[in-house]
Amino acid sequence: MCGIAGARNPEIIEKLTESLEHRGSSSRIKLGSFSVGHVLHSVVGEVKQPLSGEGTLAANCEIYNWEELSHKHDIEAENDAELLFKLLEDKGIKILEELDGIYAFAYLKEGELILARDCLGVNPIWYSEDPFAFASEKQALEKAGLDSRELHPRQILRYDLEEDTLSFENREFFKINVKKEELDETAEKIKEKFLEAVEKRVPDKKIALLFSGGVDSTLIAAALKELGEEFTCYTSGIQYGNVNAPRDVEWAEKIAEKMDLELKVNKASLNDVETELPKITDWISSTSVVKNGVALPFHIALTGNEKVVMSGLGSEQLYAGYSRQQGYLNKECLSGLRSIFHRDLYRDNVISFRNGYELRTPFLDKELIEHALTIPEEYKVKEDYRKYVLRLAAEKLGVPEEVVWRKKTAAQYGSNFDKAIDKLSREKGFNHKQEYLNSLRDKPNKKLAALTSGGKDSNAALYRMSRRNNEISCLVTLRSENKDSYMFDSKKEMNMLEQQSEKLGIPLLVQKTEGEKEKELEDLEKAFNKAKQQYGVEGVVAGALASTYQRDRVEKIAEKTGLKVFSPLWQENQQNYMRWLIREGFEIKITSVAARGLDEAWEDKILDEESVEDLIKLSEKYGFNAAGEGGEYETCVTRFPSALLKNNS
Repeated sequence: MCGIAGARNPEIIEKLTESLEHRGSSSRIKLGSFSVGHVLHSVVGEVKQPLSGEGTLAANCEIYNWEELSHKHDIEAENDAELLFKLLEDKGIKILEELDGIYAFAYLKEGELILARDCLGVNPIWYSEDPFAFASEKQALEKAGLDSRELHPRQILRYDLEEDTLSFENREFFKINVKKEELDETAEKIKEKFLEAVEKRVPDKKIALLFSGGVDSTLIAAALKELGEEFTCYTSGIQYGNVNAPRDVEWAEKIAEKMDLELKVNKASLNDVETELPKITDWISSTSVVKNGVALPFHIALTGNEKVVMSGLGSEQLYAGYSRQQGYLNKECLSGLRSIFHRDLYRDNVISFRNGYELRTPFLDKELIEHALTIPEEYKVKEDYRKYVLRLAAEKLGVPEEVVWRKKTAAQYGSNFDKAIDKLSREKGFNHKQEYLNSLRDKPNKKLAALTSGGKDSNAALYRMSRRNNEISCLVTLRSENKDSYMFDSKKEMNMLEQQSEKLGIPLLVQKTEGEKEKELEDLEKAFNKAKQQYGVEGVVAGALASTYQRDRVEKIAEKTGLKVFSPLWQENQQNYMRWLIREGFEIKITSVAARGLDEAWEDKILDEESVEDLIKLSEKYGFNAAGEGGEYETCVTRFPSALLKNNS
């Protein structure tokens, strides 16, 4: 994989390619008033880019079926990039449906520039609108002084060079298609498809494997051994003071010895963490506690000279590995796949390249994903084990039994790097880890619009995203004429939302809707487009706690408009969440009740610690949702935490 960039201004294209030179050697070509740059990190052949013919291509790609497509279309090519170029020249953009692999490219022909990336978003593209420019990494655009947004992987961008205008077309994503088959047969199919997924990602060179001794990385190791491939496992951790040894390092060493794997363990000090964190926040353009906590063990581990690193990323999304995935598991899996490009993939892609590696993720194989979305939900979570059917497949591939049934430990915890960030935060006088990380970056992570009804959940969600160093650029509300709208709370007075907007110092964008079940989604799309155009937002904050109905529809519309969705309250423990609201300083009034156990005395009640405990007891007695997620009661926020007001003053 490589790096790509483009701009009209010669100074900008020079800055962009300079910022990407950690990816390889750079070259660029000027076509009329527009320049396209390319940074080469070669794994499959060395064909210099940009490539030119009738059009011009700069690509960052690994097309696993490129030789097969070469034969099919009778095209001679030295590598996958040249094959992609000739296919685009001959067949146009429709050829993307035939590609099996990952890619991000810029294709310029007849005054139109096309930017596209694989549907999952493994390979990134970021762009700015004024002036128009693009690059493989956000930090490249930031360092050139440009505002940027990530091209949504389910959109193709078209830039008219003469008119200086952008347009987008949407692409289809994976779909759920459950098929009933025997559990053992399903596990066998996973084993076979996983071996194929790993095999097609193995280059003609020695490779690295991020290894924790967990089921995912050990499954990759078992597959590589089965295929007779040469590889080195890498792991990292930190231990200081009276902190216990990192669990992932202990497991990695134990399993590597048992499976006769070559393992390299890299241990960090607190000083290393303090030194590397500012670099990482800059590279990934984020101060997220989770993203930095996961990036650290990844970054510290990679010290070899291989060109390719394999990672177990994606198994949680395919086989319901997260505890937050509850209820409709296949819908949860699909939702996770939709957001994996901005939750995980960009971070891992950037950290890999900063260490001289190309990232390969066999779990995110097209055929493996399609198969995972056919698996009955009861095979994914069974007998208190998440990813149950994947564990059976791991057994079939020879993964040691103690690994097969080992419970998941997130990388930032298993490596102790989360503890290290926490210790540094306290040593430096910060109240929590997020404050410390926020201090390392002078730009907001993202510009977001917050969907709001004026109630506790929408305001709690925007509060959390604001505390995570994101700019809430506008509030968005749909005012429905239908008092029984499925999607939107239409019972509150509009002046209440205007008052909240004024208190928060955040502009309010109002979209009217008749509230018909599906037509209101068209109005939501209009609202999202307005937020994107007027305020330059790249994502939407939603206050969804447990309603798959609402969250899925918001995700669907956001995807059509090229926006990301953030649901920071998703699957919170509702009782703990209610207590948290009061502790944080929200003043919440119950505006209406509609549940057995809640009488009229609760209407207009301001919640405090005592009344929240009473509410929780009633929810346990009468069986309703403590946070009112089933419509048992409605709320409005009458006072906000001081930190939220300060952030938006």
